[in-house]
Amino acid sequence: MNLQKMFEMQKVLDERIIKEKGLEGQDLLPNTYVALDTELAEFANEGRWFKHWSNDQEPRTKHPLEVSPNGAFRKGGNPLLEEYVDCIHFFLSIAIKKGWEDAMNIQEEGFEELKKKGFEGGLTGIFLEMKWWLLNSYMSSTKKTSFSVAWSLFLSIGTIGFGFTWDQIEYAYMKKNAVNHQRQQEGY
Repeated sequence: MNLQKMFEMQKVLDERIIKEKGLEGQDLLPNTYVALDTELAEFANEGRWFKHWSNDQEPRTKHPLEVSPNGAFRKGGNPLLEEYVDCIHFFLSIAIKKGWEDAMNIQEEGFEELKKKGFEGGLTGIFLEMKWWLLNSYMSSTKKTSFSVAWSLFLSIGTIGFGFTWDQIEYAYMKKNAVNHQRQQEGY
C-alpha cells in the first residue's frame, strides 16, 4: 500500500474542500474525529459481526442490483470495503492535520504474528480497542502513540478480520478519492 501517494491525494482533497467551502483558518480537527467515528460505525454496520440479534451476520460485500441516477442498472462494488476506505480518508486527514504521517508507517509484515494469534475478544474486542485508542489520540497526552495504535488495529481489522489485501485497500481508496473530487465538483 503506497501510503505516501495516499497522503498526497488526501492533502489535495482536503485543501480543495477547505478552499471551496471557505474553511481557511478553522480548526477542523474535532469535526474530522467525529467524521471518522461516524464512518467507523458505518463500516461496522456493513460488517455485521456484532449483530448477535440478527440471523444475518454476513458482511455486506456485494451491492444488490441498483438503478443509477441516469436510469441504468449497476451492480458490483463492495460496501464493506467502501466504508473501510471512507475511514482511511479521515485517518489520513487527521494525520496530515497533526503532522503524524510517520505514526501511520506500519510494517505490513507485522500483521503476520497477529494473524496467527487471532483477535482477543474477536472483532468486537479489537474494534472497541481501536476506538478507545482513537479517542485517546484526541484526548490524552500520548496522542501520537495512541493514534498509531488505533491505525494499526484498524488495519488489522481490515486485513486480518475481513481479508482485504493491501492492493485492494489502496485501489479502493484511489477510486473513492476520485468520487470525492467528483462530488466536490458537483456541489456536494
